Amino acid sequence: MRNFIIQIFAWWHNATLGTRFYTWRKGEFVGEDEFGNRYYRTRGGAIDPELHFQRRWVIFNGYAEASAIPPGWWGWMHHKVDVAPSETDYQPMPWQKPHLPNLTGTPAAYRPPGSMLTPERRPRVTGDYDAWSPDA
Repeated sequence: MRNFIIQIFAWWHNATLGTRFYTWRKGEFVGEDEFGNRYYRTRGGAIDPELHFQRRWVIFNGYAEASAIPPGWWGWMHHKVDVAPSETDYQPMPWQKPHLPNLTGTPAAYRPPGSMLTPERRPRVTGDYDAWSPDA
């Protein structure tokens, strides 16, 4: 029951019922990446009459995190290449790094020294800083 309610209301987690229905009705499975994300396009590669290009979409494995799309699939999703990585022997370039999740807003996010959210204390100011006061 819980998963059913999540599919109705939680667009950020996997796919909603509307997305699943649209995918079942008009989608064609293209491939899956190493993270379990599944990629689709309009059935038969049809061109959308309103957009004038082929619709392409992804159903994420878990939370919908756009930065979780690998470089090869990103190029296909954004119409930079016409052939999906699953249809070719795609190999990432040596300069392409593996995916790292976006940790912004999580407890594991980067917090520079001196941030209010870090446990360590900021070093005391030396003589190179004078606080502004409205009387001066």
